[in-house]
Amino acid sequence: MKLKRLLLRYYPPGIILEYVQGGELKTKSIDLLDLSPGTDVGALVEEIRKAEPLITASRKEQVIHLILRLQEKLGQQEDHKFYLFKVLRAHILPLTNVAFNKSGSCFITGSYDRTCKIWDTASGEELRTLEGHRNVVYAIAFNNPYGDKIATGSFDKTCKLWSAETGKCYHTFRGHTAEIVCLSFNLQSTLIATGSMDTTAKLWDIQNGEEVVMLTGHSAEIIALSFNTTGDRIITGSFDHTVVVWDVGTGRKLHTLIGHRAEISSAQFNWDCSLIVTGSMDKTCMLWNAVTGTRVATLTGHDDEVLDVCFDYTGQRIATSSADGSARVYNAETKKCIAKLEGHGGEISKICFNPQGSRILTASSDKTARLWDPHTGQCIQILEGHTDEIFSSAFNYKGDIIITVTSAANLRLRLYQACGETVSSISRGVDSIYLALLCISRRRRIMCRWNAKLRELLLLDHIREFLY
Repeated sequence: MKLKRLLLRYYPPGIILEYVQGGELKTKSIDLLDLSPGTDVGALVEEIRKAEPLITASRKEQVIHLILRLQEKLGQQEDHKFYLFKVLRAHILPLTNVAFNKSGSCFITGSYDRTCKIWDTASGEELRTLEGHRNVVYAIAFNNPYGDKIATGSFDKTCKLWSAETGKCYHTFRGHTAEIVCLSFNLQSTLIATGSMDTTAKLWDIQNGEEVVMLTGHSAEIIALSFNTTGDRIITGSFDHTVVVWDVGTGRKLHTLIGHRAEISSAQFNWDCSLIVTGSMDKTCMLWNAVTGTRVATLTGHDDEVLDVCFDYTGQRIATSSADGSARVYNAETKKCIAKLEGHGGEISKICFNPQGSRILTASSDKTARLWDPHTGQCIQILEGHTDEIFSSAFNYKGDIIITVTSAANLRLRLYQACGETVSSISRGVDSIYLALLCISRRRRIMCRWNAKLRELLLLDHIREFLY
């Protein structure tokens, strides 16, 4: 084995080792979850050297420097006040998704106009347009923490892999027989997973563009998937009310997580791969042992469908958002609700912790996003200004920029920064006759087409019939 380079990971604290073995580029991580500003760095590096043969004497000073940077970051104040600094009208048709690269220097948007666009965060300028799909670009992602590749999943049943730097299309992954609605890179950036309305998920090799394995066994559409951090397991969540744990290397089904009484909305591993959290339309969130597949707890309290769930980076806290307009924070160890986030006037479709775990961001149909203290449940800030429901939001990796995205009518996204800047806007006219709206409701799946010129609405009986 030969060490190629060391990469810094702030949240959770750690160092990623990129090395060559048998002619293949591989990665492993040194997790420093107990690192604090008072940690003896010299002693810690000696412990690391004893346990990791790739860290030789010649790399000692570099490792010390990286850990000192991690300590410096841990000591910084992360409780920002956010100010609006960009308003963008990004596409001529509705947005579907948004994602930051690791540094937050750029972000991508997917759209019903069949494209994915790359944007410069600081200026709001469009850097390039990724064209080639023949239908809606619905699922998008960077291969963070590297951030040099982009994956796009489309209703044209294909996934494409692109260069984030040049916009070149490396591969087009074909094989699904229905729309791709979710995708993910593994943390090692060697595989892409795609989930489809055809009830299957597929794993693809990033280097050669080949299908590695097809995951079959669900009886309904797959709408959520997630790799664990080590990359040897993946979970898929389905409208069939179940979540399945798969072995990435063989494609073998390891566990079927049965217990929910309605469609799955979200599923995620915690950082150390010991737990899985699932959210469902049955108004509950469930916690599972990732190794045995047994249910650890059922987290109740919501009065309507649970739309999104997530862990903080430590895996010690779980956040849930619901159609009842509230969010909740649970202690993963005690399984108790430790905070109720109340104040939104509509359903909360998206929830996430900032990378530091000190704030929670929620996006709602009441046209606002809110920042919360996860310890007290207090609303710290309301991000206002949108004139339509917000369906997606995200932090950048540093936690000092927030992006919020509205649904169909306004085709608008907003960027908020942790320091005041002049508000500027970028407009793009809507000159198309058709605006497409997708509702992947967990109780009913409807596609409609709106003819703005004739003011007519056409309802289609299944989303596979959608063409524009």
